[in-house]
Amino acid sequence: MAENAKPPPQLELFNSMTKKKELFEPRVEGKVNMYVCGVTPYDFSHIGHARAYVAFDVLYRYLKFLGYEVEYVRNFTDIDDKIIKRANEAGETVTSLSSRFINEFLLDMAELQCLPPTCEPRVTDHIEHIIELITKIMENGKAYAMEGDVYFSVDSFPEYLSLSGRKLDHNLAGSRVAVDTRKRNPADFALWKAAKEGEPYWESPWGHGRPGWHIECSAMSAHYLGHVFDIHGGGKDLIFPHHENELAQSRAAYPESEVKCWMHNGFVNKDDQKMSKSDKNFFTIRDIIDLYHPMALRFFLMRTHYRSDVNHSDKALEIASDRVYYIYQTLYDCGEVLSPYREENTSVLVPAEEQDMVNKHHSEFLDSMADDLRTTDVLDGFTDLLKAINSNLNDFKKLQQKLEQQKKKQQRPKQQKQQQAQKQPEDYIQAMFALETEIKTKITILGLMPSSSLAEALKQLKDKALKRAGLTEELLQEQIEQRAVARKNKQFEVSDQIRKQLGRQGIALMDEPTGTVWRPCEPETE
Repeated sequence: MAENAKPPPQLELFNSMTKKKELFEPRVEGKVNMYVCGVTPYDFSHIGHARAYVAFDVLYRYLKFLGYEVEYVRNFTDIDDKIIKRANEAGETVTSLSSRFINEFLLDMAELQCLPPTCEPRVTDHIEHIIELITKIMENGKAYAMEGDVYFSVDSFPEYLSLSGRKLDHNLAGSRVAVDTRKRNPADFALWKAAKEGEPYWESPWGHGRPGWHIECSAMSAHYLGHVFDIHGGGKDLIFPHHENELAQSRAAYPESEVKCWMHNGFVNKDDQKMSKSDKNFFTIRDIIDLYHPMALRFFLMRTHYRSDVNHSDKALEIASDRVYYIYQTLYDCGEVLSPYREENTSVLVPAEEQDMVNKHHSEFLDSMADDLRTTDVLDGFTDLLKAINSNLNDFKKLQQKLEQQKKKQQRPKQQKQQQAQKQPEDYIQAMFALETEIKTKITILGLMPSSSLAEALKQLKDKALKRAGLTEELLQEQIEQRAVARKNKQFEVSDQIRKQLGRQGIALMDEPTGTVWRPCEPETE
């Protein structure tokens, strides 16, 4: 479509360093280098992790849609105090435990349709690069060794806390930082940790040990992307201490080090508190997709702007699930009707009304995405197109019935002529093709087009709804039959009660000429 050929507006992203939206201009034209901090694999991932990786997957997909060649690096912190503790409790090796949960994480990401990054390095494969980086920092006089440990000296780095904007006297030890009275400044942080009895370790110039938490990302981002790269992302809980320390280490070793744009996503909150493993107030991704379709979870996470906190609730997930069902059902119904016409060549143009809708949607989609990825507005923007498809479907079916009746009656040409001013079947067909293509194209960019067929996705959504309702297909059919008997016997109170009770369980009944059918719905309140 010629109207859609205009170039997208330039992308603006919020930079956590400058605290404002900025025009995104990659260092190398046509190429983007992006590093996102990955998980520490000692347990199943929770939906806070899903929040981060869906957010950056949306960015990754949109950059690719814009035509960029994207080098996307996301690491695994596969050596850490928590992994060691959990491995000891489970009686297995650190490598075995971390590898197992890396595989589980990758399965979760596939379920959520997060595209695999270009590279997924593990810390334990980059010890050599980490040691080289620490050595460089020490040579530059920005770190010191004590009894096998190496600490970064924050006093030697005046820019420290430039990312978080904190004051040094407010500098509290991070959750992974133990108090160590040997440090020159309480804010100094470990680059290398001397090995304790029974812990995994590597040889280093400072003795047996392993990396500190922060140094790993400095080493791996530099190794894969260079000292200057375009985007560094993660949850906003990583701004301090992790990203603050990363920035300090990288510049202490190589003063030219720079991240052009720091990006951070908001938390997932439960009862207005950040969801986290340490507070034991989290739901795993598995917990959620056991009851909801993975695309309902993805939609729920995208329904809030990536920088804002998401409040987790069953109601919000139900709404997301209902919305996803509506999108897929509309596309499925449309696809069924259009199926016989897909191979036809036609010179009929898309009617002006629908063409204008498609052009407007395309333009608004690009504007919203270019404005720091406003997915909330993007998801809301599908409503008019979906309504238009359903409207065209209904009118098309009515016209087909009408034409069929006229054909049977063999009406005179004069009466046929009166139909010419109205929409013809081919007009509806072209309108629906245009609307369907626009929706499918855009939800594919967002990662919301199901990996299975629409029919299979709808069945999965229905199966999850039955599970949430505590019903089987057989039990539901029994209730539908009981209601049919009650209606036949004019026991309308009984039939209404059955319908209302199912509505409260998230099952909507619809009476059609062929019988009663059901679909998932947002549970009705009393």
